[in-house]
Amino acid sequence: MTNHRIALIPGDGIGTEVLPPAQQVLDAIGRRHGFGFSYTSYDWSCERYLREGAMMPEDGMDRLREADAILLGAVGYPGVPDHVSLWGLLIPIRRSFRQYINLRPIRVFEGVESPLRAAVPGEVDLVVVRENVEGEYSEIGGRLNRGTPEELAIQEAVFTRTGVTRVVDYAFELAARRGGKVTSATKSNGIIHTMPFWDELVAERGAVHPQVSWDQEHIDALAAKFVLDPARFDVVVASNLFGDILSDLAAAVAGSIGIAPSASLNPEREFPSMFEPVHGSAPDIAGRGIANPLGAIWSAAMMLDHLGHPNAAKDVTDAIAAVLAKTDVRTGDLGGTATTTEFTEKLLELL
Repeated sequence: MTNHRIALIPGDGIGTEVLPPAQQVLDAIGRRHGFGFSYTSYDWSCERYLREGAMMPEDGMDRLREADAILLGAVGYPGVPDHVSLWGLLIPIRRSFRQYINLRPIRVFEGVESPLRAAVPGEVDLVVVRENVEGEYSEIGGRLNRGTPEELAIQEAVFTRTGVTRVVDYAFELAARRGGKVTSATKSNGIIHTMPFWDELVAERGAVHPQVSWDQEHIDALAAKFVLDPARFDVVVASNLFGDILSDLAAAVAGSIGIAPSASLNPEREFPSMFEPVHGSAPDIAGRGIANPLGAIWSAAMMLDHLGHPNAAKDVTDAIAAVLAKTDVRTGDLGGTATTTEFTEKLLELL
């Protein structure tokens, strides 16, 4: 029987509460489909940073390298600046393991009310393909004259032909398997160097994929159209910053950021890929047992697909759709009163 080695990083806050439900779902679906999982859990977190001065140990990447995939809960804790937690754990993993594709699917499920009248179940089903290792989130730059009236900060954006081409190709190939439409997020009317370069490469790669139609939208207009007409989109490809913002906006359109999953992929599979819900550590509700586990469970389904089990992944997403459409069991963010455990039990029952 195939056994997959999964590295677990529960992290902070509700991250420690949503990973156990994801494990329960993985074990249940594995038994049905004839494969198994072995888990190694790591306490790498902001609490570890406060205790030991680092988010993870010096040999952390070597430990993760042996895994088939990484399942992460959430990172973030009051008292630890976000740039410390992000650059101490998530970004080193993404860059060391060449996880240059960040994939964020968005669906409006039956039974989940979107704040938008135009967001209809069955019609809004899109994927944001975000460049994940360069772009606006580079390490190039610095601070000068700290604490003086002349203080300044410089942050350089880095766009390479290789980095843009591979994420755009991934988006076109994904669209060819879905609705056949790519929308590119740009801002070439205001950002004079990097965004025209991005646009040129999108046009270049679009010519290589004639079976897929494509267009481009300035990021400000695109954000408005996400709200006004979200059903028009199929695959949206964007730089690191633009993709980050658009995917959270789209998750809110879908009714709750607590549902939203993500995958940071190394498509060549030379290194493990990482899967995580996008809701964050939510310290305001941590420890109360009321967190929505769906983001983690859907992320686990994305992991199943990446590991070569698409039918098992579909079983999990079908169970997610069923628990939302056919029952009134809801966690607080979805307007209900169910605990994390009660919601998980109902989903496992339907699974």
